[in-house]
Amino acid sequence: MVKGISEFVVADTTEALEKFKRPLLVIEGPLMDGMNEVGDLFGAGKMFLPQVVKSARVMKQAVGYLTPFMEAEAQGVAKTKGKILLATVKGDVHDIGKNIVGVVLACNSYEIVDMGVMVPCDKILDKAIEINADIVGLSGLITPSLDEMVYVASQMQKRGMKLPLLIGGATTSKLHTAIKIEHEYEEPVIHVLDASRAVGVVSNLLSEDKKLRADFLQSTRDEYERVRIQRQNRNASRVLLNIEDARKNKLQLDWKTTIHLFQKKQGIFRFPNIPLEILKDYLDWTPFFQSWELAGKYPAILEDKIVGVEAKKLFVDANILLDKIIKEKSLQATAVIGLFPANNIGDDIEVRSNENKKIQLHHLRQQIKKAEGQANFCLADYIAPKESNKQDYIGAFAVSAGFGVDELVKYYESKHDDYNAILVKALADRLAEACAEYMHKKVRTEYWAYSTNESLSNEELITEKYQGIRPAPGYPACPEHTEKQILWNILDVEENTGISLTDSCAMFPTAAVSGWYFSHPDSKYFGISEIEKDQALDYAERKNWTAEEMKRWLGAVMG
Repeated sequence: MVKGISEFVVADTTEALEKFKRPLLVIEGPLMDGMNEVGDLFGAGKMFLPQVVKSARVMKQAVGYLTPFMEAEAQGVAKTKGKILLATVKGDVHDIGKNIVGVVLACNSYEIVDMGVMVPCDKILDKAIEINADIVGLSGLITPSLDEMVYVASQMQKRGMKLPLLIGGATTSKLHTAIKIEHEYEEPVIHVLDASRAVGVVSNLLSEDKKLRADFLQSTRDEYERVRIQRQNRNASRVLLNIEDARKNKLQLDWKTTIHLFQKKQGIFRFPNIPLEILKDYLDWTPFFQSWELAGKYPAILEDKIVGVEAKKLFVDANILLDKIIKEKSLQATAVIGLFPANNIGDDIEVRSNENKKIQLHHLRQQIKKAEGQANFCLADYIAPKESNKQDYIGAFAVSAGFGVDELVKYYESKHDDYNAILVKALADRLAEACAEYMHKKVRTEYWAYSTNESLSNEELITEKYQGIRPAPGYPACPEHTEKQILWNILDVEENTGISLTDSCAMFPTAAVSGWYFSHPDSKYFGISEIEKDQALDYAERKNWTAEEMKRWLGAVMG
């Protein structure tokens, strides 16, 4: 079990059952002893996440084999340290991180009740009461999930609940938890950075040692107060321009001399079944290892003195599974792209669609005061202004490699194989990003064809040595998610690919990427960071939003 070897689990469990006579004794004896050792080694930094998940696979398969024997004897279930309810909040469909946390906690003798994704607040809280949960854990990836977590905390307070609340996910942070969530709920609210921290947090929260628990909670409150003070100090020292002054300091490009290469092809183009063997050559493996909490850049990580051995094993396993997926065509990749005439009107971009309809794209501008000579960027600056009388263009895309993921994950979960289930999702995410890379190259060299002589290696593609950018709604340069709805309408994405949007503008399947193509040679990525209320109100007027909609969709960037 400690080595994560699952090939002989049935034979070994049978032998243990013959020795211990009762299946529950096997679980509470050698199986739990093994998992306790795994938990201790992981906590001490002597085991890494892939090893833990492999050990969990051994445990689950052994318990799965013993369950019919337990049911026959009506023995009940093994003792646990506590019951933890996990859920990805309403509107969000991402769950790799949540699933990993669940596996790690289960390895440490906690009972996990996982409600899945897109779970409304009332269902989470009703379930927590129904099962008498000891802790509730919320997960989310997209920024609208942050507000949903605030709402869940407020409803827990309204119901008078007494359970600790854990907050986790890629867009969550200690800062957001301290500022936006903690004051909504009187009971402990703890941000959990990753799976390796989860066990320590939960064990402190559920500790029978009252002093240990009290000291942990006090240190957390003190830390959150320090975070809030630091934020206040930073806010006091930072200078934000009003939106008019920020616009006066826009990026100045010489549209009189800038040459715009005419596209070879315009319109909408579908790619219904992109061969995965092509996408394999465009994979960026570094984020794959990061998703398994292995720090380092590929390929150097494979020789790393600390994580290299396990990184190599994970890499081999991933490629074996990837080759199997390619051979059996168990996942499908699809894409749609569009290339359209466009010009900017202030901070907006006017696009002429296939039907020659004028569609407005909305963008935000940096408002932080810059050093002399540095512009306050907005994506619209990279498109020729209407008054320049230069015809410019913009592209749009949506890709996915997630079709078939759910079925494959369910297959592995039915085999009590979380390791391969998580591998499938991580690989699908990488394939989706590879598909975005592949389609962008086709646009640059074949469709828009402004870079026909491009000859770049995959490493050079990953480090963005090409001309142009492909920013995605929800990310730093265009952090407002509802622009995806416009993109969906322009490209008829759901009809052309099957990729849909949730109410919070999360994409489904989750292994999906969407965004815009900008071709200008000076275009580069940047972050909006924070905006003032004047720009928020201006943006809301351009979007025809209510005050509530403004707060919901711009809350993450409104200082």
